[in-house]
Amino acid sequence: MVPIISIVGKSDSGKTTLIEKLLPELIHRGYRVATVKHDTHGFEVDREGKDSWRHKKAGAQTVIISSPNKVALIRDVEKDLTLEEIREQLIQGVDLILSEGYKKDVQPKIEVFRKEKHKELLCTKEDNLIAIVSNQKFNIGVPCFGLEDMKRLADFIEKKFLKSKGEEGITLKVDGRTIPLKPFIRDFLSGSIKGMVSSLKGCEKPKKIEIQIEAE
Repeated sequence: MVPIISIVGKSDSGKTTLIEKLLPELIHRGYRVATVKHDTHGFEVDREGKDSWRHKKAGAQTVIISSPNKVALIRDVEKDLTLEEIREQLIQGVDLILSEGYKKDVQPKIEVFRKEKHKELLCTKEDNLIAIVSNQKFNIGVPCFGLEDMKRLADFIEKKFLKSKGEEGITLKVDGRTIPLKPFIRDFLSGSIKGMVSSLKGCEKPKKIEIQIEAE
């Protein structure tokens, strides 16, 4: 199940700015991240007169625009989809979903708070608040990170959501250098190696596997 984290906060708190700063840190670590922006007022993505607009106006329920490097989908819905429904129906091939908004959804939330803009927090622990990003300290039982402290925030997300699913502790070293592994490569190597080794006689339940290859 792909984890979902909602970045929430009152108006003008810096939600989009936080996502812009956090994304490069997570991507640098090898994670594939999808984002979802919640707009309660509705939106338009296809401009009047464009072919996609003409298809939609003619009555198509779903319109897909495809090119060699991106795909866009426009689809009618009967209600405001929950994040879980969006994850199940529309998002594939990612390690994490970051949403902006969705303060009423049940997913874990990180709130952005600026002391010069607002007087009190939007969420509490009862709202599934897991962390605060702010230029003010809070003592409400959840971690608090600075507005520029993306490394520690990414560490927190990585430990809590991205490395909690039975991580195998696999390490790749090439010529003495530790090589960072993307999650899907780590999972592939771990599963493949454990599967092959456990098929060997006397190695059915390995606890630690070490492989060393000397290249000529």
